[in-house]
Amino acid sequence: MSHFPCDKIAYEGSSSKNPLAFKHYNPEEIVGEKSMKEHLRFAAPYWHVMRNILADPFGGGTAQMPWDDGSDSVENALARVDVFFEFLEKMGIEYYCWHDRDIAPELNDLSASNDALDQVVAKLKSKQEETGVKLLWGTACLFAHARYSQGAATSPDANVYAYAGAQVKKALEATKELDGLGYTFWGGREGYSTLLNTNMKRELDHLAAFLHMAIEHADKIGFDGPFYIEPKPREPSTHQYDSDSAACLNFLREYGLMERFSLNIETNHATLAGHTMEHELTVAANAGKLGSVDANRGDTLIGWDTDQFPTDLYLTTQVMLVVLGMGGFTTGGLNFDAKRRRESHEPIDLMHAHIGGMDTFARGLKIAHAIREDGRLADFVDQRYSSFDSGIGEKVESGSCTFEDLETYALENGEPGLASGRQEMLENLINEFI
Repeated sequence: MSHFPCDKIAYEGSSSKNPLAFKHYNPEEIVGEKSMKEHLRFAAPYWHVMRNILADPFGGGTAQMPWDDGSDSVENALARVDVFFEFLEKMGIEYYCWHDRDIAPELNDLSASNDALDQVVAKLKSKQEETGVKLLWGTACLFAHARYSQGAATSPDANVYAYAGAQVKKALEATKELDGLGYTFWGGREGYSTLLNTNMKRELDHLAAFLHMAIEHADKIGFDGPFYIEPKPREPSTHQYDSDSAACLNFLREYGLMERFSLNIETNHATLAGHTMEHELTVAANAGKLGSVDANRGDTLIGWDTDQFPTDLYLTTQVMLVVLGMGGFTTGGLNFDAKRRRESHEPIDLMHAHIGGMDTFARGLKIAHAIREDGRLADFVDQRYSSFDSGIGEKVESGSCTFEDLETYALENGEPGLASGRQEMLENLINEFI
């Protein structure tokens, strides 16, 4: 029985008026040296596709999920798997992501929860083998249960800390069992509400110890994929320790974690941090630590994590300019950490939402590739910094310059002339392609 009233979503081109067709995402179309699907590596989040009931702070869920009986039974969790893989097949999405408590129930008994997870993982593995779908990354839900209300790896209670470690151990093993390409840490409660009751130094030390234990266990079980930290500044905490790319990188450097960890950057988190997505991606990429992307957007009029589907061509172009600039994804990809709006409650709306996001990123990819092939933007930036290619500038970049050298140069050359940054011209240039 089909749970979605449509055929497999096909590419019909930009002239198509069919709302259940791709206008721009043609998975086999070659852009540069790779196909679109290789460039974009789309992934579907189990939590939004299968578990999000579309509630908001002022009302309960509206989502129609006729396949779900609403129970926390293992049988219900197993039934969801078939529906999810039907969705992936109809969308042509080849990767997915999960939290452990999305795919299997939290049974308030660690042993029982582990047994439930094992049963669902076995079915997921069977469906992966049947379809060729891959797990982009797994993660543990260390934020929803009341035990984690004051943190997990930064909890002031060692008993909670131990429970969190046991949960991550099991989630790592499940990720390994499913040949997951990576594993993500999202610290939804790893922060504080007030410093009056917080020893920040001890909490950060405990968090670092937790992550080192994760590396040790990964090595023990033969999981060699990357670990990702996902920055977010606040919500629900007043301040979260993984507040933005720069804070995460500083933490990783301070605690000797840079070798194994990269970042998974989410658009809505970037804007909550007061940054653009372009900024957050660039900071991570400059450090060689941009691992994966949660593809969504926020609402500038709403101050929380709205997780909307990406529909902004400027945004997707900026994302793909950075991704192409770093040579493309390897183990990561574009995970749609996005949910339908509360009024888009029918199952078919899942298709409409993902079609829009996939088409928008397909256009962003083509635009970004065209900009790079054209070369004018890169040439302008190279020319703007050309004074550092020789003479005193080259000496600065080689690390052989002193303040005395700069003073001598400045006295000999007088007042410098500064060229225009041509911001408006470059914005016009981008508009040529969009």
